[in-house]
Amino acid sequence: MAERNFYDDVYDVVRQIPPGRATSYGAIAAYLGSKQSSRVVGYAMMACGNAQPPVPAHRVVNRQGLLTGKFHFGGNTMEQLLASEGIAVKDNQIQNFKDVFWDPAIELAL
Repeated sequence: MAERNFYDDVYDVVRQIPPGRATSYGAIAAYLGSKQSSRVVGYAMMACGNAQPPVPAHRVVNRQGLLTGKFHFGGNTMEQLLASEGIAVKDNQIQNFKDVFWDPAIELAL
């Protein structure tokens, strides 16, 4: 069996974010017990392009709801994916971020 790494753990969390919801790099890092690793969560999102099953990386933004990973998708793809799920984006920022925020510490609590 292949050894699991932090990226795999991040992908497992991100795959559980339902359509129409979004979370932050920091919320994922905190949930995984590595609060200072939000940047590493971002690196994982950059590297998830070929992950199987697919990772809905467009649902992960910064703590203010800014689409900081947008340029990795090319053009307005990230915004279009969020909009197709009913998430309003204006000036590269999720408008109702508090309403659509998905906190893995709450949503994935046992």
